[in-house]
Amino acid sequence: MSQVRILVLTSSTGGGHDARAQAFAEWAFELYRHKVDVRIEQLLEKSSLVGRWGVDFYNWIQKRAPWLHHPYYMVVEGLSIINRDSISFGKRYYRELLREYRPHLVFSVHDCLNRGYFEVARAELGADNVRCTTYCGEFSGGYGYSRNWVDKTVDLYFSRTPTARDYALELGLPPDRAKVRGHLMRPRSHHDVLTAETKRHYVEDTLGLRSDRFTVLLGTGGNGANNHMQLLPVLADFADRVQAIVICGRNARTYAEVVHWRAQHPEFSCFIDGYTDEMHRLLQVSDTIVTRGGTTTCAKALHFRCPIIFNAFGSIMPQERLTVKYFDRGAGCPIIDSAAGLREVMEKWILQPRGYEAVRRPFEALRYEEDHAALIHELIGLGFDAAHIERPATV
Repeated sequence: MSQVRILVLTSSTGGGHDARAQAFAEWAFELYRHKVDVRIEQLLEKSSLVGRWGVDFYNWIQKRAPWLHHPYYMVVEGLSIINRDSISFGKRYYRELLREYRPHLVFSVHDCLNRGYFEVARAELGADNVRCTTYCGEFSGGYGYSRNWVDKTVDLYFSRTPTARDYALELGLPPDRAKVRGHLMRPRSHHDVLTAETKRHYVEDTLGLRSDRFTVLLGTGGNGANNHMQLLPVLADFADRVQAIVICGRNARTYAEVVHWRAQHPEFSCFIDGYTDEMHRLLQVSDTIVTRGGTTTCAKALHFRCPIIFNAFGSIMPQERLTVKYFDRGAGCPIIDSAAGLREVMEKWILQPRGYEAVRRPFEALRYEEDHAALIHELIGLGFDAAHIERPATV
């Protein structure tokens, strides 16, 4: 059986890049089954010690010192200069990977895995035998939008929003290769949609909460960066009207602290979990989410109409600024950098008539219905073209 081989380039700086790689793989199998072989490579950390150190340092900064991301970002931007036509670090590993796997399509979902990587792929495999594409998950442009996203030789470049697409064009992306194709979320986010009745059962029977209270979802990235212990006492002051869902990610220390705090505050209802695959359901039953400006979580929040309160404790990272700016300008989503900031939002939303609605309505207006399969068909179609195989019907 003839298969199209697709190499997805990602890295675990935060969780969004890997989430989009996983989403693509799941959609590819759902739509094409065994006609497509997807191989996901966390290339930065696997190809060189320098890349591995950079990824680890990024994740340490995200948890401990977000303000350090500003100088870190400027250093990473230097790759746009040294990786113009080739790769500075990890080239040997990447070339061996290309020779062994021989992909028909190289699909990058990470800013540092575009420039140079496409040129090397064409040199190793032949320009007629491989196509190179990018999905950029940024919401807007400006400071924080890495120049490394844009390789002018890309065959197709997919943006999340028209605003982000326009900025890529300013950086030199050819207009005929630029498309806007939505959020690239896993199939379950489209298939597992709760009705009013199933929402009530999920809240009451699975989470052990009440379906008639304002529900605040305290989110975190996969690495567990959060400020839950500062925020929970504020929410507890509204215990007669507010309840919480607390997600701790891969942070055992925070999980233990929150469990202990809950035991000491029986008057406040909250559900606690560590790392979860249920975010698509939790967002559907929440009235708001407190989170940093991670693109994947914020895209899901928009999809499920759950307004965002942005966590800016310790500064906003450059990449997060793009997301925060998009929702601040488009919907006036609150930005807090202290527990007092959350108290101010809760007083406005809970105690004042129409306070919450003043944010919810413009937030929902940013949402649009997307053809979630269009991106997959266009990408995989390029792979069939490079493999010189007739495009098959989908499942």
